[in-house]
Amino acid sequence: MSSTAGQVIRCKAAVAWEAGKPLVIEEVEVAPPQRMEVRVKILFTSLCHTDVYFWEAKGQTPVFPRIFGHEAAGIVESVGEGVTDLKPGDHVLPVFTGECKECAHCRSEESNMCDLLRINTDRGVMLHDGKTRFSIKGKPIYHFVGTSTFSEYTVVHVGCLAKINPDAPLDKVCVLSCGISTGLGATLNVAKPKKGSSVAVFGLGAVGLAAAEGARIAGASRIIGIDLNPSRFEEAKRFGVTEFVNPKDYNKPVQEVIAEMTNGGVDRSVECTGNVNAMISAFECVHDGWGVAVLVGVPNKDDVFKTHPVNLLNERTLKGTFFGNYKPRTDIPSVVEKYMNKELEVEKFITHQTTFSEINKAFDYMLKGEGLRCIIRMDA
Repeated sequence: MSSTAGQVIRCKAAVAWEAGKPLVIEEVEVAPPQRMEVRVKILFTSLCHTDVYFWEAKGQTPVFPRIFGHEAAGIVESVGEGVTDLKPGDHVLPVFTGECKECAHCRSEESNMCDLLRINTDRGVMLHDGKTRFSIKGKPIYHFVGTSTFSEYTVVHVGCLAKINPDAPLDKVCVLSCGISTGLGATLNVAKPKKGSSVAVFGLGAVGLAAAEGARIAGASRIIGIDLNPSRFEEAKRFGVTEFVNPKDYNKPVQEVIAEMTNGGVDRSVECTGNVNAMISAFECVHDGWGVAVLVGVPNKDDVFKTHPVNLLNERTLKGTFFGNYKPRTDIPSVVEKYMNKELEVEKFITHQTTFSEINKAFDYMLKGEGLRCIIRMDA
């Protein structure tokens, strides 16, 4: 592999030239990794809603032309100066946020919000020199959240790569680098339901179903799924969901419905929609005295969370989480091991597969709300 080390690699990448327009497969030049950077051969990638959100570029700073993609798995091709943790041939998951291991957040056992490598959706260049590693005929092509996995080769800061078990099937564990770990960790690391407890999950997309999977692994006896789309209910049973509530079926707030179902409220709730009203419902539906609500979904910038302070005084706890409170380099390898040990089922999240040349199909599936995750094979 390292015969290409130190050289520019020409390969295929799916380039977004402008907002909302189909990606175009182009030949790009990928420069060698600089200090603390790693060049990775991407073997499998999948599409996450965050890619679509920034590709549509409604309400954010548009950065184009750009190579999207952040849920993926690959093999290290070469490493830049100063990289000691990884070597060519290592199997890695690129992660949209990072772990420098030196800042106050990385040194804290309680945080995963690295000062240096925390997600930055506006930055389209590398930290080392403020330049891109991708170009087409000398014209820079911008990066996305430090990963840009819709390319056969990409360059990533070493702090945003989790080194994983080389026996793990990359076409499965690639989905653990973003959404699945976010939902799973929100439950296991933040809500921490006890065996036999009740958990409400708001939003039954991929992240919400991963939160439900976390509740199943933790041994929750009741997992209540809340969603406005009843077609999601049947599938959610496979992720441990035992009961379903569609707020549209009631003429009172859904938190009241859940409180009545559970003799005063659920023990834990996890909110995975980003809708501020669902966030309020998720908090107000937990039991007084011990209930914990965890917010996962990202709200609109003008949203305001309103609840009566008495809800807090009555010993309910409200928490937020980022990437399931997992530190990418330290913790994600152990999530892969959960899959390898058959504690965590990943296959059921993978509903579609496509070739790299037909990557726009993955966008079509997501825009139509079909399935959970579409795996894109880079060599086809």
